[in-house]
Amino acid sequence: MPEGDSLHRIAARLQPLVGHVVSASSPNPRGRVTGVAAAIDGRRLESVEAVGKHLILRFDGRVLLRSHLRMTGRWTIGPAAQTRRGSPWLVLRVGAVEAAQWNGPVLTLEARVVRTLGSDLLADATEPVALVARLRRGSSGRLLGEALQDQRLVAGIGNMWMSETLWQAGLSPWLSVESVDDGELVAALTWARDSMRAAVVDARPQRAVYRRTGRPCSRCGEAIRARGQGDENRTAYWCPGCQRGPSPVAR
Repeated sequence: MPEGDSLHRIAARLQPLVGHVVSASSPNPRGRVTGVAAAIDGRRLESVEAVGKHLILRFDGRVLLRSHLRMTGRWTIGPAAQTRRGSPWLVLRVGAVEAAQWNGPVLTLEARVVRTLGSDLLADATEPVALVARLRRGSSGRLLGEALQDQRLVAGIGNMWMSETLWQAGLSPWLSVESVDDGELVAALTWARDSMRAAVVDARPQRAVYRRTGRPCSRCGEAIRARGQGDENRTAYWCPGCQRGPSPVAR
């Protein structure tokens, strides 16, 4: 699933369309039934921003479009296609520049869910210290790995960045939030914020644990483990040798 850095990278690439009247179409029938293209065609794109894992496009007339990519969606931006293979859900065109949204799955003019999100980790105004207070209030009794992926608490972190962040911090995703002190949480969130911001303009860092199940940890040599966590069974990856805390039996 694309995480916060991916959405910020897409938002940056869409900036050339901002300030222009957009021609919009929906070649894919599934995109057409959303009514999005008809609602925004011929409107001026006023802004594009990433909020956590959501992309928000604001058009004149107070029309707002929300895109959430989940596991299957993607955006492509480049020269307007003369012949396009496949059918994107949405195509936005300004002159010779075209942005296409493929495979949905969330493309809507309703953005109520964005108001329930926590602070975007990559936003300039977001401070890790303030996020720790929010985590404390909203994650009583929860596991650390699960709480960091709750978009209502911290917007932008998915299971890849959660796993990598906690390996860097030396903390097991199976620790309770209460068992981790404020300093450890601030350090972990600061590393995540700085690393995700860097990944917006450059490649992501080499993975230490994510999708490396069974391979030796580069820090201590112990085999990396993986197991589903939380109600949504998102896979947590960790090293039982050098990440403090419990380590359930791996699947």
